[in-house]
Parts: sequence; structure tokens; C-alpha cells
Amino acid sequence: MKHITLCFFMFFCVYGFSQNTESYQKSPVFPGCETESIDNLKVCFNNKINQYIFDNFQVPEIVQEENYQGDIKILFEVDAKGVFKVLYVDAVYESLEAEVKRVFGELPKIAPGTYNGNPTYFQYSISVKIPLVNPQEISNEAYASAETVHSITDLNETVSKEYDSINNDIVPYEKLEYSSQLNIPFTHTYYARFDGQMNVLGTNSHTAAKPFVYAEVAPYYDFKAEKESLVKGSDGWWGRKLWDEHLVQVQGKDYWFVIDPIFDLQVGKDTEADFSSTYNNTRGLIVQGGLGKTLNFSTSVYESQGRFAQYFNDYAESLKAFGPDPAIVPARGIGKAFKDRGYDYPVAEAYLSYAPAKFINVQFGHGKNFIGDGYRSLFQSDVASPHTFFKLNTKFWKIKYTNTWMWLKDVRPEIIEDKSFLTKYMANHYLSWNVSKRLNLGFFESVLWTDTNGRGFDINYLNPIIFFRALEFESGQGAGNAIVGASAKYKWNNKVNLYSQFILDEFSLGDVKGGNKSWKNKFGYQIGMKYFNAFKVDNLLLQLEYNRVRPYTYSHNTIVLNYGHNNQSMAHLWGANFSELVIIGRYNYRRWFADAKFIIGKRGFDYNTEEDSFSYGGDIYRNYNERSFDTGVEVGQGITTNSFNAELQTGYIINPVSNLKLFTNISFRNFNPETNSAALANRDTFWFSLGVRTDLFNWYYDF
Repeated sequence: MKHITLCFFMFFCVYGFSQNTESYQKSPVFPGCETESIDNLKVCFNNKINQYIFDNFQVPEIVQEENYQGDIKILFEVDAKGVFKVLYVDAVYESLEAEVKRVFGELPKIAPGTYNGNPTYFQYSISVKIPLVNPQEISNEAYASAETVHSITDLNETVSKEYDSINNDIVPYEKLEYSSQLNIPFTHTYYARFDGQMNVLGTNSHTAAKPFVYAEVAPYYDFKAEKESLVKGSDGWWGRKLWDEHLVQVQGKDYWFVIDPIFDLQVGKDTEADFSSTYNNTRGLIVQGGLGKTLNFSTSVYESQGRFAQYFNDYAESLKAFGPDPAIVPARGIGKAFKDRGYDYPVAEAYLSYAPAKFINVQFGHGKNFIGDGYRSLFQSDVASPHTFFKLNTKFWKIKYTNTWMWLKDVRPEIIEDKSFLTKYMANHYLSWNVSKRLNLGFFESVLWTDTNGRGFDINYLNPIIFFRALEFESGQGAGNAIVGASAKYKWNNKVNLYSQFILDEFSLGDVKGGNKSWKNKFGYQIGMKYFNAFKVDNLLLQLEYNRVRPYTYSHNTIVLNYGHNNQSMAHLWGANFSELVIIGRYNYRRWFADAKFIIGKRGFDYNTEEDSFSYGGDIYRNYNERSFDTGVEVGQGITTNSFNAELQTGYIINPVSNLKLFTNISFRNFNPETNSAALANRDTFWFSLGVRTDLFNWYYDF
């Protein structure tokens, strides 16, 4: 009874206060309303504003030509001095937004509203219908749609379902993410949308170190305009959230954040599999935001269950870590057994991004990075599971310098201690130099070391400008594994780019001169070309790429020092001992997209039999001292296997802000080893799937 009495008491107190408050405030007085009573001032104000808009608003020509019918949402304020200020405009056409600001900018200064006799500000929302309707032709009650949002600090009302102004600090969301220090989620499909703009002759952009931050790309590509051009303009809250907006978007004077659900829901069929269907069931949440202008954050969590094509499942299970869990889902993480040949694989990713100065960006997080202009990277790729990293990007003059320090894991059973995975460390330096308006050169070095002998994270490698090779030599033989590389990109013209990478793990000049194809010559290279707006078709990108990596590259005689993480390569998906031709076409038109990819490859696998247990250089998790010979080493040695992967994906972008897509994917894989074994067999796979996905990272199915 006490609780009920208290509730009634509070209700009447609040009700009485609100009633009293209403009586303490007086609406702004529009010219012509001076003789009205206080009770009628609001209606008069509404009528005058509507009439003024009808008399002065000039509908832009493009709106008339396209026979647009809709409305404009306007949030405006009359401040304590009686001056009109437009706070927010929601319109399909930019020209409509500009016209609103012109009309309101010409409104006269009026007598401000008051509270307790003191001047204060009033905020209003109004909906203007297009084509315009003369308010004199309909009743004042039907057309008077302007309504007070809030008047004083202690009394706030809802502007819209989106705009909660319980705090005076809240302002309309202005899409600040598109000029922020947030990463643009790295997917090859989405990056193709602005790749051409960043590679125009004369631009001082650097396109290898990915993901980019929005502020880095904003000078070359207008993300806000892209999203606004795709707006459907739904009036309902559910319609806006489905098609055009973040689920939650809040902005204050010094902060903002957005929240979106994550989905990857798909079903499919693999013709080769011994189970009925494939599926993936991912649900998650991503929260992104900013504090001030220099600090941004992003965090996402995924809960997933999936069963994939037979060959994909087999590969996942070949990556098995120590423990009872049967697989590592490639590019994601450890998968627990789930029903019939399925995996339950939770993933969490997050990072902080801070720009203490215009030329520096610092990031600390758990995720993935990529270095290169191609579909593949021989330096650092995103094909492995997420990992902890600290990254420093420095850009000045014609230079961009990227330093990345990473905490990786070796999960093999033979090196487990106390049921804990062994931590290994990697540090990368990549310097990108725009030599001219056409030519870019890149220089790469990387070193790996482990937590052996209590060494932990070697502070020597924190030096961002030191040469790792020399430091590795000083630390002692076997203390680490250093790799160096170089890249080049040449802008043939505004439509054609040529790019390349060269990676060097170990090299013997004497053996090269002798022509004996020594195992010591561990290197790889990439040559590629991109053709933007190919054949004068807007938004059509064609890409041709060739990759070749010699046997034993990325491996080491101390296996834990190899170029790997979670039993996956940190560079090319195939490890080493392969050659590959990649052909890609990407096209988008408004919300529609289509990708086609063809990969022709030759690989060399180990026999793994009692008669032949040697390493032939393809598996980077083998000791290279287990090789069968020192000379005559060639790409494709061992069980030579020819493969062909074809993949076609097409779909529709449901929400361009969260990158939620409806898609269908068709892939064909022919895997043809010259010798069949228990692990390797000639197989053809036709895999069809369809679903809806929040596209925030790359899936790689071309094993």
C-alpha cells in the first residue's frame, strides 16, 4: 500500500509540475500574432510559419522534373534573441535541404518565447509536404503541424523516435562516422567502390595498408553522398531503420555512437557433401562511436553456428587446435562441435582509434590487417583468425609509414604448456612512398619471435624505425625470423593501375648464379592489374593477378617462428609452393552488386606416408630441415595439384549504412591432385547458398 501511495503522490507531483510549467511559458510571437492571447499564440505561430513557407519556398527544378511527392522533415529553433536557426533537415534531395536553409535564413527576427518572464529558446519540428499545399485551403487544425520539442532545460520532449533530448546535450545525428578515425570495414567488394577514386593520377593517396580510416579516404570519396543517394525515404520508423539508418544513432556536443545488429544467415547445398545442407547462423551486435574529434571506438561480438561445404569443413578440421574442439573455422576462430558436422564459433573484435595529430593515427585492438593492392597479399593478409594488435600510421609529405605489432598464437598440441596456447609476436614495418604522381614504392620488413626463455615481448622491436634484420642478428641465432619485401604500383592512367609485391624470406646469390634451384631461395612475387570503369562501364572493375611463392617460404626450422597464427598463414591462404592466376570482375549499380571470381592454381602437397614423410615446402607448419633434397626445388613439387575455383555472387544492399545485404552465391571447385591419398582426393564441388549478411569482413572459400 505504501508503494501505491508513493506512486500516486509522485504522479500528481509530476502532473502538477507539468501543468504549472505550461502556464509559466509563452510561445515566440510571430509578426501578426501580437494581439493574440497567450493560449492562441502557438496556433498563430504555426499558421504563420506554414504560410511563410508556402509563400517563399521555391521547389527546385529537379524535384519538379522527377515529379517527386513526399515531405521534408525540419528541426528548427527560435533562440532567446528571437532568431530562427535550422538544426536538422531530412530530405531526399540536397537541393531541397539547401532551399529550406535559404527560406529559414530569410525569416525575420521575432519576439522570443519566455519562461517565467525570461527569454528562452524553443525548438520545433515541422513536416513540409511536396508538392506544397496552401494552408489557407485547409483548416488550421489539419495543417498546423509544427509542435514544440522542448522549451527549457528541465522540460524536454521527444523530437522523434530517434531524437531523445532528455539531455540538452543531444543534437541531431550528422553522420560523423564518414569523416572519423573509424576503420572502413575491409571487404574487397566494398573497397572496390572507391578504389578508382583513390588511384586517380596526381592523388597523394596510399592504398596498400588496410583497413583505411574514413578520414583518410574522405578527400577522395564522399561516403555521406553515397549513402544519401541510396536513401529510400521511408516515413515510418521501421522503414527507416531497415532501409536507410543505423538501428540506434545518438549524437551529443562531444560524442556520438551508433548501434547495429549483425546477421549472417544463409542456407545452401553442397553436391559433394554427405550431409543434407549447408548453413550459417550468425547473430551479433556492433557498437561504434567517437569521443571528441580524435578518439573513436568500435566493438562487435558474433555468436555463430555453421556447417559449410565438405571441402571447407575438411580444411577447418585440418587446422584443429589442441583440445577437444574439432576445428578452426578459417578466418574466424576455434569451432566447437555443433550437431552433425557443424561448428559453434564465437568471435569478438574491437579497437580504439586515436589521432593525436593530423598526421598520426594510433590503434589498439583485436582484429585483422592487410597490406597490399591485390586480392592476395604476400606481406600480411586477413585470411587468419583475428588477433591482438597495436598499429601506428604516420603520414607526411609523400610518405605513409605503418608499424604494426601483433600478439599471435601457436595452438599445436606439441607446444602446449599447462593447457595454454603459446604466444608468439610479430612486428611489421611498411613504408609507402609516392615517388611521382604515377609511381608508388613500398618497403616491408617483418620479424617474429616467441616467449621463450622468459623473453616475452622484446622491447627492442618497439622501435618503429629500426631495421629488423640487424636487430635479429644482434639478438642471437634462432632468436627470431625476419622477412623483407618490396612493392610497387604504377598508375598507367586514371583507369589502369599495375601493382606488384616481392617477398624475400631467405636468399643465396651463389645458388642463383649456379642455377641449381636451391631450397635456400625462399621468395615469392605478385603481379597484378586493375581496370577501373572498364570498357567505359561505370563502376565495373576488372582485376588480373598472378601470385607465385617458392617452396619453404614463410617456414622455419623452429616451427613456432613460422609466418602463421592459429594454424593459418599470415600471408597467402595457400602458404607456399604454389602459383596462382586470379581473375575478378566487380560491378555495382545503386544498391545492386555482382562479383565474379576465377582462380586457377598449381600447388605442391606432402605425401605424408611411411615411405615418404618429407616436407615439400607447401606446409609452413613443417620444419624446412625435413626436406628431401637441397637442389632442384621447384614450385609444385610433391603431390602436384591443379585446382580451379569459380565463384559468382550477386545481391541487393538492404541497408547501405550497416552494409546489410541479401545475396546468392554460386561456387564451383575442381581439385585435381596427380596422386590420390587419404588427405587428397580428386573432387568436384558445386556449392550454392543464399542468405542475408552484414558484410564487415572477407570470407575466403578458395582453398
